[in-house]
Amino acid sequence: MIGLSVGFIGLGNMGGRIAQRLGGAGVEVRGFDLDQAAAGRVGAVAAQSVASVAGASTLILLSLPDSRAVERVIYDDDGLLARARKGQIIVDLSTAAPASTRGISADFAARGAFYLDAGVSGGAAAAESGTLTLMVGGDEEALEHAKPVLDRFAAKIFFLGPSGSGHTTKLLNNFLNAVALSATAEVMVAARAAGLDLASVLDVLNASSGVNFATLNRFPRIITGDYLEGGLSNTLMLKDVTLYVELLAQLRVASLNAAGPIASFGLARALGYADAISNSVVDALGDISGGIRITPDGEENS
Repeated sequence: MIGLSVGFIGLGNMGGRIAQRLGGAGVEVRGFDLDQAAAGRVGAVAAQSVASVAGASTLILLSLPDSRAVERVIYDDDGLLARARKGQIIVDLSTAAPASTRGISADFAARGAFYLDAGVSGGAAAAESGTLTLMVGGDEEALEHAKPVLDRFAAKIFFLGPSGSGHTTKLLNNFLNAVALSATAEVMVAARAAGLDLASVLDVLNASSGVNFATLNRFPRIITGDYLEGGLSNTLMLKDVTLYVELLAQLRVASLNAAGPIASFGLARALGYADAISNSVVDALGDISGGIRITPDGEENS
C-alpha cells in the first residue's frame, strides 16, 4: 500500500500512541520495546529485538527518552547501524541532542542509509488524532519517501534543513513550552491564593497579552481536575530544558530565562512528581505555597 515496511522502536507514551495510530490507518508496524507487552497493547507485531526490527523494515521510527537511549539502540553490537542497508530510512521522533544527531546521521550516510531527526509537537491527544506537528532535519528526498507514513500521524510536516535542524527546532520550541507552563502554573497558584475565580482569570488571560499555549490548552482542563495524562513527564521536561541550555552554550548565545523552568520542574521532581505529567508542576508549586490546589474543591491530582 505504501511501499514501505515499517518498524518502530520505543512504544511508550508517545511512541505507543503513534504506532497505534499507524495501525488504525492500515499500516502494519513491527514494534520493539523493553516492555515486551507494549507491542500487543498498541496493535503492533511484536519484534524480539532491535536487530529483528532492523532486518525487517525499510522505514524505522524511533521514540526514545534521550540521546543516550538512541545511541544504545543504534550503536550496540546488534543495533541499527550494524544492520543498516542502502536506502533504509530511520526517523528519530525523540527529543535529542543535535550534536549527537549529526554524528549518527553521518554514520548512517556512510552505509547508504538515511537518518532524519523529526521533533514532535502536539502531545498525546494529537498523537491519537493524527494531528502532530513534525520538524524535520536531514535529507529532503528521504523525507519525501517517508511522508506517506508520517502523514498518517502528522498534520503538519516542516523541513528545516540539514541533519540536526529538526532536533534543534524542537529544543527551542520545548523551551518556550516549558516557560509558558511553569510561569502559568505559578500564576494560577497565585490566583487561587488571591481568591479569584480561575476560569474567569483564564478568560482574561486568553483575551489579553498573557495568552499562551498553557492558558489556552492546558489550564482550562487542569482546573477541572483533568491533568491531560499521557504527556511529557516532569523529568523529561527538565531534560529538554537542560538540553536547550547546553545547545545555547554551544551556540554561544546567552540563556537568561532558563532558571525559572529549571527550578520549577526540578522542584516537581524533588517533591515526588518526577514521573507525573509535567502539568503537575502546578501541584509542586502549590505544595511549597501552603498546600494550594487549583483543582475543584482543592482536590489533589489523582
